[in-house]
Amino acid sequence: MINKKRIAKTATALLTAAMLIQAVPAHADSVHVAKEGDTFYTLSKQYGVGLNSLIKANNDISAYNIYGGLKITIPGKTTNTASAAAAKTEAKTVTAASLDVNADSKVVQAWGKTFDYSKAVDVKATAYSADASENGGWGAVDYFGNPLELGTIAVDPSIIPLGTKVLVTGHTHPGLPKQAFVATARDVGSAIKGHKIDIFIPGSKQSVSTFGIQDVELYILK
Repeated sequence: MINKKRIAKTATALLTAAMLIQAVPAHADSVHVAKEGDTFYTLSKQYGVGLNSLIKANNDISAYNIYGGLKITIPGKTTNTASAAAAKTEAKTVTAASLDVNADSKVVQAWGKTFDYSKAVDVKATAYSADASENGGWGAVDYFGNPLELGTIAVDPSIIPLGTKVLVTGHTHPGLPKQAFVATARDVGSAIKGHKIDIFIPGSKQSVSTFGIQDVELYILK
């Protein structure tokens, strides 16, 4: 026999719980595990939080060094289903650095920041992953023994001394920041001779191999 009284009590409890869930705003911070191609801009759109608030909450993370697996704090913000859906749609928009070069004063602007450079160098670029087969059996570390990370490039030290910081521009790959990113010459390679560089990209060997060979321009930063 159906207990109508029990059914009514259960329905009332469920309705009350649903109303409480809708009424309580979500202010707590959360953690986003970055994937290839994430930027602070796309994450701000995805989660519906202010770009400046997101950057401030992660002041120990460089905007040019967001890689797959990195944990990013998403500051708490009241959201609703409609705004979350809209933010998710906006996150699909491709974003790129606004690159502005003044060759006379040797200044380049990207991602809203201004960099002074000493010279521009055209090079052929390839890419490598953390796969053991691409790292000479030494493991996923650079020439100095540090873990490979986004922003690491292998160079010919006779052309670009180790330790040099550069702004890499003109590349195309979903695992890299759009249009421009800051990198440091921290690695070498037997095939990297002359005006060539090898860009480390977090991800599988197969996904990184799609980079191919690209003509890129480096701005040697002061």
